[in-house]
Order: sequence, then C-alpha cells, then structure tokens
Amino acid sequence: MSLNVIDLIKGQLGPALVSQAASQFGESESGISKAIGGLLPAVVGGLANNADNPGVVDAITKASSSGILGNLLGGSSSNPIITNLLSSLFGDKVGGLVNSIASFSGISNNSAGSLLNLVTGATVGTVGKYAADNNLGASGISGLLNDQKGIISSLLPAGLSLASFGLGAENWFGQAKETVSSVTSTAKDNIAEGVATARENVSEGAREVREQFNNNNNNQGGGSIWKWLLPLLLLIAAGYFLWKQCEKKQTTTTTTTADSTGTAGSSVDSATTPPASAPTATPVAKTDENIDLNGVMLKGYKGGMEDQMISFLKSGGYKNAADDAALKDKWYDFDHVNFKMGSSTELEAGSQGQMENLVAILKAFPDAKIKIGGYTDKVGNEASNVKLSQSRADFIKAALAKAGVGAQVLGAEGYGSKFATVDAKASDAERAADRKMSVRFSK
Repeated sequence: MSLNVIDLIKGQLGPALVSQAASQFGESESGISKAIGGLLPAVVGGLANNADNPGVVDAITKASSSGILGNLLGGSSSNPIITNLLSSLFGDKVGGLVNSIASFSGISNNSAGSLLNLVTGATVGTVGKYAADNNLGASGISGLLNDQKGIISSLLPAGLSLASFGLGAENWFGQAKETVSSVTSTAKDNIAEGVATARENVSEGAREVREQFNNNNNNQGGGSIWKWLLPLLLLIAAGYFLWKQCEKKQTTTTTTTADSTGTAGSSVDSATTPPASAPTATPVAKTDENIDLNGVMLKGYKGGMEDQMISFLKSGGYKNAADDAALKDKWYDFDHVNFKMGSSTELEAGSQGQMENLVAILKAFPDAKIKIGGYTDKVGNEASNVKLSQSRADFIKAALAKAGVGAQVLGAEGYGSKFATVDAKASDAERAADRKMSVRFSK
C-alpha cells in the first residue's frame, strides 16, 4: 500500500498551529481548519502532478535542511523556496486557488494566501525530511509523489473541486484529456473497421448470389425453386452477418471513467466485464450552509448532524420522549469530526468547527443530554478496535466538558466494529463509512 504523505504532513498542522494561525491572522479556528483542509490536498496534488519536474524535486531536497518546519508561521511567507515552488506548481492559477479557499472557508484572501504558503512549507518540509530520513534520492522522491496521484482525488472537502481552483482536468494528474481522445479515436476506428469488414463480406455474398443465380438459370431453367430461394437465403445470411459485426464492435467500445479530479480511470470492456448488480449513483457534493440555531447561524450541511439535531429539539421530540429507550436508536453521525489515523487524541484539520457547533447546540438547549459513540471498521484485532473507539469517545466527552457542557454528556462508549457493515477486504475508501464518531440524545 502506497504511503499517504498527507498523513505525515497533518502532524505539522495540528490544533496548536491552527490556534496560533487563527490568533495571528485574526480568523476563527474553524475557518483556518477548513482552509487547511482544502489547501493540503491541492498542494500535494500539485506536487504529484509535477513529480518528474527536476526543479520541484530539488526544492523538496533543499527544504529538508532549510529549517522551514521550525518556523512555519513566521518564515513561510518570505521563503524563496516556497515562492518559487508555488509558481512552478500553479503558475497564474495561484490567485484562483487563494480566492476559492477564502470563499470556501470564510476567511480573508490575505489569510488564505498566508495559509497557502504555510501549508506548502509544511508539505515540502515534511516530504523533504521523510526523503532524508529514508535516503530517497531524486528518483525516490519522484516515485513517492507519483504514488499520491491515486489517493488525492477523494481528499478535497465537499464543496471544492479542481474546477473551482481554475485547474483544468486536462493538465492535472496526467493527460486525461488526451487519454479520452485517444480512446474515442480507437473506438471509432474499431467501429469503422467492423463496418468495412461487414461491407466486404456483403459484397462477397452478393457476388456468390449472382454466380449461383446464373448457374441456376443455366443448369435448371427458369422454373426451379432454387432460382429464388437460394439468393434469398444468402441475402438474409449476409444481412445477419452485417448486423452482428456492427453490434460486436459497438459493445466492445472502450470507455473511460473519470474521478472528481478529471483523472482518466481504468478502461472497461463491456463485452467481457459483467455489469454491476446495481447502478451507482453519482455522489452529490455537500456544501456548508447556514443552519439556524435560534437566530444564530451555524455552518453545516443541510440535513447534516447539526440540522437534524436542532430540528429534533425544536420539534419537541426530545422533551416529549418518555425515557432513554425512546431515544437510543437514533444516532447523529459527525460530518467533519475525524481522528488522525490510529490516534485517539488528535483530530484532523477541519474537525474543530463541528465540535464548536455541538457545544453551541447544547448551550442553546441546556436541558438536552447526549451520549457519544465511537466506531471502527472491521480491519484489525477487535479488542484493539474497541479500545481505540472507546478512547476516541472519551476524548470527545472530555473536550465537551472542557467547553463547559460536560454536565450534558451522560456517557461515551466505543463499539469497535460491532456495527460495521463493510467487509474488511473492501477498499479503505469504502471502509471509511464504518470509521465514525456519533452522538445521540439521552435521558
């Protein structure tokens, strides 16, 4: 399994740095977290797209000894390595990237620009350090960056895309545009070849019909039934052959799939690949909207955790519930709160905003009580999974207590993979649905 360098870089962009950046730039921590969550995959994607660029590889090599990681907030904006690297990665698209991130996260353009430098510094510094620690030369660094192309596509937050950054699919992660064009051309050639072959066979069949017709006339006279029947049969056979040739070429036409970055996917031959058991619906991108909490607007998904919890509380559903048994089957999954891989004490960038929303909801409805649930996928030892999920649930409970709503949290429980539904052999992306943190109302 390829190394995901984003997991390495996140260690440099933890809650402490988010808090410091928010204070220095005069922005909210949730806004800074959202901006970092969008910038990190964009920067790593830019490096991956330029994995074979000697100047980019050289910048990463130099970054390991430049001290970038030791002064991300203070030195990133004026570091020539970062300035030159951003120009190489994005060219004249830097402004579009900054504008998109600022709009997405709700921070100023100046703050977004400073964060772009900071994230780029953290990225090249971390990759450079990893390369130095593992004795990777230029080819090793290029190989490491190339490996990221297969995992970046799913990491952009909902509401962001390469198009929103002004980055065209045709020059990102390989020449997808050229690949699709080539495949289309090949398919057209195949169909044309099939039609030409069929035409040749029809012509040959027609020639044989004429010859047979003439022979029948010469040998059997005008009254023979074969004078009419044999040509008819041959024409039917020729028509059937033409139809089958065209059908075969059309059904074996090679098609491509494209992910959210515009990357051309694996070719699919519909003549040999069995159809899926059910069509897969195109995911609908989730976009943060204003969720009304008694006149205070929270940023969250329409129909997401905050929206559902507030609606339930306003409807009197909690107040009218007789006991805990009436509430225990309805869990609300966090949309943004995620822990770093294998950790129970460090949240990923972008998690803080939804934690703050939950605190605001509990403060707005002081009579409401909740319980925290932690879950894992089916991979690994179950005893370890239960322990990890319990630690994560306890962490969130402690964080809520620290925020002043601890009395409203009645419990926290880790369930491990008890309720996981995705097979352990499925892809990591598929199993992500089972790795979650949830909350339910309790009495």
